[in-house]
Amino acid sequence: MHKQILIELRKHAPFTLFGAATGIIVMVVFKNIPSRLSYDIFYVLHPMHVVLSALVTASIYKLHKCKLTNRRCLRGECNFWMLIVIGYAGSIGIATVSDCLIPFFAEMLLDMPNRSVHIGFIEKWWLVNPLAILGVSIAYLRPTTKFPHLAHVLISTWASLFHIIMAMGGAIDWLYYVAIFILLFVTVWVPCCVSDIVFPLLFVKNNDNL
Repeated sequence: MHKQILIELRKHAPFTLFGAATGIIVMVVFKNIPSRLSYDIFYVLHPMHVVLSALVTASIYKLHKCKLTNRRCLRGECNFWMLIVIGYAGSIGIATVSDCLIPFFAEMLLDMPNRSVHIGFIEKWWLVNPLAILGVSIAYLRPTTKFPHLAHVLISTWASLFHIIMAMGGAIDWLYYVAIFILLFVTVWVPCCVSDIVFPLLFVKNNDNL
């Protein structure tokens, strides 16, 4: 398990670096947009992150828990309600940390004027929570991991970014961009790998497929 985690972290580092770089480009372009618009964009990207994260987390669990033939479970061990719990907890928990809490910590660290924490599954519970269940339901019917994982890493980067843009209050010094680049990388790299790979495998007793 530990070896697999290190492999996955190393494998995802280049793509996460690319995502963080695109985030800085987006920040340069959108740094002066109104805080309300940043808020609206955040609540497009954050729910997208949640649904993709739920899809991947639940898919990883299902693909390792059950022996599949033509995408149908032969063992009958992949309980839908257990899948719901794992997919929901993994996606909502980690997405909240990476999109909401760590960016807020960065805003405090950089002393941004409009800093504020936005907890998606509470603030917009009617949007974020059903999308987590939707992602799990898709995984139950048609588990898939590769594309949604890469997409959710990129979208998570941008969601974290627009949480930070909300707090900026206009243009910032170039040193802030360096700090934000590093924070974006760390914010997405570790939590997304934990959410999509480590967390669901904690509930699989036999990891023969690892």
